[in-house]
Amino acid sequence: MNFLRDHPVMASLRAGDRLTDAGLHRLEQVLDDEDYEQVAAAWAVKERLRALLAARDIPAVQNARIDFEMAVAAADMAETDKLAATVAKWWTEIKVFVRAHVTNARTESANTGIKQIKRTGRGFRNQKNYQSRILGTSVRQTRRRRRIPHQQGLHAQR
Repeated sequence: MNFLRDHPVMASLRAGDRLTDAGLHRLEQVLDDEDYEQVAAAWAVKERLRALLAARDIPAVQNARIDFEMAVAAADMAETDKLAATVAKWWTEIKVFVRAHVTNARTESANTGIKQIKRTGRGFRNQKNYQSRILGTSVRQTRRRRRIPHQQGLHAQR
């Protein structure tokens, strides 16, 4: 058995709506065990958070937040309490996301790429080389993004 792929607890990392019937049944069997009570509670909180972030409008997201907070209270764990505090702190931004469906994911991706360049460069001595490396990486990522829909036919009729 490949632990990372086949272990029933690893199924708890997947989204509940993306599990096969067999996978969901196996997960339910594991989570019913008393030894996995905390895993079951954490999985319930994770699924409520996913529902919250998938909401289409403000009333739906507010109802999902109530469900999420009830799952957090039922879990009674420090980790889930910290997650609930983070959601509360970012609640305004979450509502903006639900309304506008816009994120700063591309900016965050670019910043992560820059940090990776900095890590692998182990301290560039020449500022010009550092800037060139960042710009080159950014251009490659932009070109790759522009080619993907055309190459894979994401919008093609089938």
